[in-house]
Amino acid sequence: MQSNKIDARTLADMFLAGAKRLESEKEIINELNVFPVPDGDTGTNMSLTIMSAVNEVENIGDMNLMTLSKAISSGSLRGARGNSGVILSQLFRGFTKIIKDKEELDMEVFTQALQKGVETAYKAVMKPKEGTILTVARAVAERALEVNTGSEDFDSYFKEIIFYAEDVLQKTPDMLPVLKEAGVVDSGGQGLLEILKGGYAEYSGEDVDAIFTVSKPCAAGSAPSKEKIITYETSLTLITKSSYDKEDSENLLEYLDANGKGARITGQQESLSISVFSDEPGRIISKCLSFGTIDNVVIKPWDSEEIPAVLEEAEDDGNAFAENEEKSASSAEEKPADKASDKPSEKAKDIPAAKVFAEPEKEMGFVAVSCGSGLDEIFMGLGVDNLITGGQTMNPSTDDVVSAIEKVPAKTVFILPNNKNIILAANQAQYLVEDKEVIVIPTKTIPQGITALITFMNDASSAENEAAMVDAISRVKTGQVTYAVRDTSINGMDIKKGNIMGIGDHEILAVGTVVEDTALSMLDKMVDDVSEIICIYYGEEVDEELAGELCKNVEAKYPDMSVELHSGGQPIYYYIISVE
Repeated sequence: MQSNKIDARTLADMFLAGAKRLESEKEIINELNVFPVPDGDTGTNMSLTIMSAVNEVENIGDMNLMTLSKAISSGSLRGARGNSGVILSQLFRGFTKIIKDKEELDMEVFTQALQKGVETAYKAVMKPKEGTILTVARAVAERALEVNTGSEDFDSYFKEIIFYAEDVLQKTPDMLPVLKEAGVVDSGGQGLLEILKGGYAEYSGEDVDAIFTVSKPCAAGSAPSKEKIITYETSLTLITKSSYDKEDSENLLEYLDANGKGARITGQQESLSISVFSDEPGRIISKCLSFGTIDNVVIKPWDSEEIPAVLEEAEDDGNAFAENEEKSASSAEEKPADKASDKPSEKAKDIPAAKVFAEPEKEMGFVAVSCGSGLDEIFMGLGVDNLITGGQTMNPSTDDVVSAIEKVPAKTVFILPNNKNIILAANQAQYLVEDKEVIVIPTKTIPQGITALITFMNDASSAENEAAMVDAISRVKTGQVTYAVRDTSINGMDIKKGNIMGIGDHEILAVGTVVEDTALSMLDKMVDDVSEIICIYYGEEVDEELAGELCKNVEAKYPDMSVELHSGGQPIYYYIISVE
């Protein structure tokens, strides 16, 4: 299609097509995670972010560039998850600032909007890195500026931009050595490229995969295997959104079947029990989060010889949505009318209004992100007012953080993200809450969050507490023990799929085949002459007795240090260990 103008309807269709392509390619993008951990979620985060905006766009009544801009900006801002999602939302926010008061777009305005998007996104990141989504976005804006006056129409304009973006993306490993060693391009940049390609395909009607010939990158230089090696059973409770229907249930079951074996969905529509065997539980959790909130997450390892028998039983259960829907309707018909409203729904009992609003307002309160029953108890015991379930594989959205803040009866609310991939979303939420002072303590790990709470002083001001907590968390080292989901080479270490890894704050510290041995090797790299305290939080897959043995070995190895052992109950990570 050759044109010098783009109207609101055309731009909306391009946006929706870009989002659809990103959604279809998100698993490949997830594979581009530098560390081969079971929580690569850039594609998922970017997809959930843009799909939040898609919902807004699809509900526009009077379509024009003002209403479209508002839907894209607001929807992506509130739905932003993870650093990549937040940056994407800021790119959209800046872009829509330029176009919102126009009747239609020419190449000059489109170019200005791209420039503003990049400017806004860079400002949202405290320390921008080259070789990331920001680099690719800047390349798009720079190329647009170069070809703006020379392009005859939008078709050639878009082609030039995408060709250049693709070229710059392939060079990201030269900008970030860690990408080069892992054999991948930047995942966020790849996600942005997929959006651009999807939008151009809609605009032109062309086969973009035939035009843009650079092959899709895969983790460690090899395509992800379509044949899954089933090693983990992931089960959880899904509290569905009010809009969840039979089609959603069928889509969810189809995804579970495609990414695992023996998928089961049972229970009532608003509260579903889900179970599936998969070698990548992080993807299962991320998908379920797109349909609502989750609870009671259990990830259980299975011996491969035990699985077939379990799968045979699972085949009989299937998708219970329709069956339970019919039972629910039948029960409702049989219930006497005068008793139908005696019992509140389960959802209504989740957050009793009287409890939330009857508490007197206090000066300071806390919201923290947590990821395990034991860790939840620790945080609540230390005075956290409201917990957000999340962490790796399940980054909460900006809107999730805003909702949590609003439920805290305090004038000042401190946010503890407890994950480096949640800090930007927390910062974004900070500016969406108007009636409270919101302070984000940039905790990157669970132990940092716990240290921040221990440091808090009731009789100090919010500014004094902020300074004290930020200082305290800077002295916390964190190590996490998990398993590798693919072969790779990082920092001179050859890692094979299934190896156990001990990951520090900035790099992989140890690789082995035995969980507890790897944890000890990791700890050797963390302890130094000024270390005093070691805290061990064992995950839901770890036997308490094994954790106790590890604790004894640590005490014997470091007799002059205080060693604590706690049940964390976290998924994915066998151990989270801190050194202070």
